Amino acid sequence: MKKTPLEEWIVKRTGISPANRNELESYQFKKMIETLNYAKENSPFYQKQLNGIDLEKISTWDDIKKLPFTTGEDIKTEPFEFLCIPQSRIDRIVTLNTSGTSGNKKRIFFTDHDLQKTVDFFDYGMRSLVDSADRVMVLLPGQSYGSIGNLLKKALERTSTACLVFGLLTDLDAAEKMIIENEINCIVGIPIQVLYLSRIKKDGFKRIEKVLLSTDYVPQAMVKELNQKFGCQVFNHYGMTEMGYGGGVECEALNGYHLREGDLYFEIVDPVSGSSVPDGVYGEIVFTSFNREAMPLIRYRTGDIGAFSRTKCQCGTFLRTMKKVEGRINNRIQLQDDVFVDLKELEEILLAVEELVDYQVTIKEKAIVRIEVSFYHDEQSEETEKQIKVRLEAYFQEKCRLSIQVEVERKQLQKPDQLVNSMIKRKIRDQRVAEGDQ
Repeated sequence: MKKTPLEEWIVKRTGISPANRNELESYQFKKMIETLNYAKENSPFYQKQLNGIDLEKISTWDDIKKLPFTTGEDIKTEPFEFLCIPQSRIDRIVTLNTSGTSGNKKRIFFTDHDLQKTVDFFDYGMRSLVDSADRVMVLLPGQSYGSIGNLLKKALERTSTACLVFGLLTDLDAAEKMIIENEINCIVGIPIQVLYLSRIKKDGFKRIEKVLLSTDYVPQAMVKELNQKFGCQVFNHYGMTEMGYGGGVECEALNGYHLREGDLYFEIVDPVSGSSVPDGVYGEIVFTSFNREAMPLIRYRTGDIGAFSRTKCQCGTFLRTMKKVEGRINNRIQLQDDVFVDLKELEEILLAVEELVDYQVTIKEKAIVRIEVSFYHDEQSEETEKQIKVRLEAYFQEKCRLSIQVEVERKQLQKPDQLVNSMIKRKIRDQRVAEGDQ
């Protein structure tokens, strides 16, 4: 098993010597102080956020942990206040359509220098799974400058790896044709779209040897299906636009992400108290970005659930390993005082049903959960609806110790090949909240 290529890149990028964990953490601390000073000097938001904090007195990681968090609501409320440079120097703006009460949208700003750092990460991250003998198809947006597909193609060109950017999966026939005609053996895409393609276009998909899944939680049921039916190696990537798209990627061990530690500092905190949690304990992922010209973020709360591994990776790297992200905090809904329902666990049940195209989970009342479903073949759907109802009611009885009424309703939902936004993530709808707000 080869060591993650990210280690070589990070050592080269940071210039640390000797190459070990202590030296990397010393580098990260130096970069943290530089970032704090740069942001406080240039960003109106951080001038206010860090007002009254004497940065010269910060000397330990414990001091860093006392600094205030940055949230998505902060960015939505006043995105331009985060800028550290004049707007004329901005090369790309990404507007994120997110849920929330304010009606404002997140805007994330990049210079070309910021984007090139992402190309560097994609270059070495993709070396974990492909080389110049592979042919890659990207099922992510790639037509515009600085989009994910555009940056990924630039990264793969550095290793002379063939890359065709298809864009979001909107035409199954055209995607299969591209796979066959170009002898594609690796796909990068959104989990639900890749699964959909594999189920509808089996003949074309059987040529695929490796898959890299990104932008959303990856259910283990999906990994198992792609592995067992097609013999695919399934790699996970973790990232978000706020990070500069890329955050971490799995090595050949397929046991969690190695992180972009030269550009980002990660923490795991208790979602309620904000205190750091020990390795192995799940909490909210928080990051700080280094060397970002346009819009550095300090202790940004991602809303994602993750944990650092307690053990070293089999590949032998000194880099940290983050366990696979367990979904979003806001997709854990309280049914009763001490009883919660987690979308991640429901997905494992639902996506194991191969006839299922898509679904939507809605909490109607305290003891009623509605599942809207659509199927590939309507003639099979009645029996499958019954199976889903039985499985979910058994799950609630066993896991939650509750008799939950599950309503399964067939509906024409948006199919995975009708997505127009690669960053939209699955959510549980809670009608109890909506009704209470009216």
